Amino acid sequence: MLSTILSLLLFITLIVLGFIHFNWVLGGMWGFDAALPTDEAGKRVLNPKKFDSLIVGLGLSAFGAFYLFQAVFTAIEMPNGLTTYGGWIIPSIFLLRAIGDFRFVGFFKKIKSTPFAKMDTKLFSPLCLCMALAGFAIQLLAE
Repeated sequence: MLSTILSLLLFITLIVLGFIHFNWVLGGMWGFDAALPTDEAGKRVLNPKKFDSLIVGLGLSAFGAFYLFQAVFTAIEMPNGLTTYGGWIIPSIFLLRAIGDFRFVGFFKKIKSTPFAKMDTKLFSPLCLCMALAGFAIQLLAE
């Protein structure tokens, strides 16, 4: 039961994040500037193109579908390797994102005064950590 609830929460979270990235592909700007790290001078460290947002949106949506299948479509069997490896790789990606690059992104970033860094500390990194912990819990409950 807990595994199902966590899977559904991850599904919803990942689909919402995917839609935000698809919005950027279509020219929307909501949240775009706040989601990109900058140096102390305010210059963007990343300058993603629409194609980059499309790839991230597709990846997040695929991860969301993975957890939807885990929670709801249990009668449809996914290949065992996909379930096992995917179930460990997906939360590992979010754990690595939460840890960060030790400069601009993550809990251990050095640059902490920019608007992005403040949002990263309050929202982005904690969300990634929670998603990682939920994903790991799902895997451990499945064993």
